[in-house]
Amino acid sequence: MPGKRVLVLRPDELGPNEQKMWREIRTESGAPANPFLDPVFTAAVGQVRPAARVAVLQDDGSPVGFFPYEAGVLGRGRAIGLGVSDSQGVVLRPGVRLDARRLLRVCGLSSWEFDNLEAGQDAFVPHAVEELASPVVDIGDGFEAYARRLRAQSPGFLRQTLAKERKLARQVGEVRFVYDARDPGALRALMEWKSAQYRRTGRRDRFAQEWITRLVGLLGRSEDPECRGVLSVLYAADRPVAAHFGLRSRTVLSWWFPAYDRAYAKYSPGLVLQLRMLEAAAADGVETFDLGSGPARYKESLKTRDLRVYEGAVVRAVPGGAVHWLGREPARAARRYVRNRPGLAAAAARTLEELGRLRGG
Repeated sequence: MPGKRVLVLRPDELGPNEQKMWREIRTESGAPANPFLDPVFTAAVGQVRPAARVAVLQDDGSPVGFFPYEAGVLGRGRAIGLGVSDSQGVVLRPGVRLDARRLLRVCGLSSWEFDNLEAGQDAFVPHAVEELASPVVDIGDGFEAYARRLRAQSPGFLRQTLAKERKLARQVGEVRFVYDARDPGALRALMEWKSAQYRRTGRRDRFAQEWITRLVGLLGRSEDPECRGVLSVLYAADRPVAAHFGLRSRTVLSWWFPAYDRAYAKYSPGLVLQLRMLEAAAADGVETFDLGSGPARYKESLKTRDLRVYEGAVVRAVPGGAVHWLGREPARAARRYVRNRPGLAAAAARTLEELGRLRGG
């Protein structure tokens, strides 16, 4: 274990100096400036999740690492914001060595679960059970350079999406895009569309969980350039037809909660919105548009490369660790089995959609 002391604090107990050191260490590590691993995200989760904690790793009284997590019953821990966090791990000064199970012990944890562990987390990667692709779009050279590449690799995709945008304008009304909208009505519409999508596809409705709705509200009001919410809206005839709420730092924008009005589905408003967002984000200094893990055909069309993320858990040989294993690992293994078999995965998706229709009445 690095250092001579580990302090376990609530996120609101971190002072300005600790937040400054957190960001300095993150920069030194050379990792992308992902907003989910910024102290502002941890602080926001701390306001809606009382069990949120941060272990501050110290060496001679100076912070050399920060480990944000949530603690549960029997010491079962999880990544901060698990379920909505797209980048997880420990923020550690380069050269500092870390023993994962010893860290859990001093934090009073029997296990620590992750599902989007970023690459380079040497202490935790050996505990992963699956490596996943997380596609990104590089726009640091500007949107025009990216558009040229997109035309070369997916000419039909770009041409058809632009044609649908023109058709939307002709048949519905003037198309207008706002990159950073302050429109509570559009945000409510986005949540309603997304909730309906979750139910329709038989998946758990994230916006039915109060803490997630509150978290989105907090981050939407953030003015911190290293971690703030951005609501982007596509309007047709002054009516929202597609929207996205994401999280951004100065250089990274994460694709988080996208949705559209199904009444306009034939115009592919979600794809139109995404292209407009890429153009606006590039002009606003964003270098990396992180599409997040999970398969989707449009991601394959848009991406320029893949990052690697990991799913798994560190488990200690204590009763709480056994409870975690029995409660989570069989289900995780079953999901992995299905995901690695495309035919079975498609059948599972159809079953979920049918269940969603039955639930919807």
